[in-house]
Amino acid sequence: MSSADKTLQPQSKTPSIEDEIVPAQKSFLWIVLSIVVPMLLLVAAGAWLISNDPLSLFDTSGAPPVENLTFERVYLDETGINLKVRAGGDQPMIIAQVQVDDAYWEFSQSPTGPLSRVTSAWINVPYPWVLGEVHLVRMVTNTGVTFDYQIDVAIEIPTGQAGSLRNQAIIGAFVGLVPVAIGLMFYPLMRTMRREGMRFFMALTVGMLAFLLLGTLEAALKFGRAAAPAFQGASLVYLVSGMTFLGLVAIGRRKGTPSGLALAVFVSLGIGLHNFGEGLAIGTALSAGAAGLGAFLVIGFTVHNLTEGIAIAAPLVKNKPP
Repeated sequence: MSSADKTLQPQSKTPSIEDEIVPAQKSFLWIVLSIVVPMLLLVAAGAWLISNDPLSLFDTSGAPPVENLTFERVYLDETGINLKVRAGGDQPMIIAQVQVDDAYWEFSQSPTGPLSRVTSAWINVPYPWVLGEVHLVRMVTNTGVTFDYQIDVAIEIPTGQAGSLRNQAIIGAFVGLVPVAIGLMFYPLMRTMRREGMRFFMALTVGMLAFLLLGTLEAALKFGRAAAPAFQGASLVYLVSGMTFLGLVAIGRRKGTPSGLALAVFVSLGIGLHNFGEGLAIGTALSAGAAGLGAFLVIGFTVHNLTEGIAIAAPLVKNKPP
């Protein structure tokens, strides 16, 4: 290489100490500004909020109290009418008087005293109720607000006995176990069917599960709206339903999409939870003395549950029998 070529080559510059200090100072200044500026803005926003008090428009201290009373449970026995109530107002409320069929009656409250928000109490009214009659209970607060509850059919609360529990278990097995077992008996027929037939059974299964979903959601929302407003029952239904769905999906698909026996197990689990609600509906009808409605529910649920056995057997069709 000639001397001329050496002179044309760029000479590398050794970084000086000043070149290293300047970027460090800039980065430190940037960090300080990124901390100080947001804090100053936060202090300024807080000072403006305190000085102007924009929330004063929502002050309801001068408005009359908002009272709400929810009847959570009502039963009749030899002592009279017993009601469990829960307060939902913004201020403590006092139950001053109780009317039954437009007549004032003495009552006892446990625990005594004003009812704060979300607190509950039992109210006992020694009223000589009449079997099978309709009774209207009205509670009057110290501010004059009234809350009504209508007893459609007066009947004494049933007590647990060995004979009654045995009969209830037989009804439950007849509604929840027998029709599902009969539906599972379609399994050999489903294995010999063509693709069109299987599509029909799968469509029947999906439609049945969609019907169960809508029916269960409707019932849950109905009970949620009947609960105390402070609990936000409808929102709680959606929240718990979503968490349950995500939990079941996470458990069922931790090793991939379930199929075959695993899918049948998950279907049977969901159907079992649904049938629990059916049992509660039948028990409620029988305890209220509506024997006709109870018999209708038993027959309807029995016929309906036949398709649940088909839903459980459908994922097992492609499996080889043992």
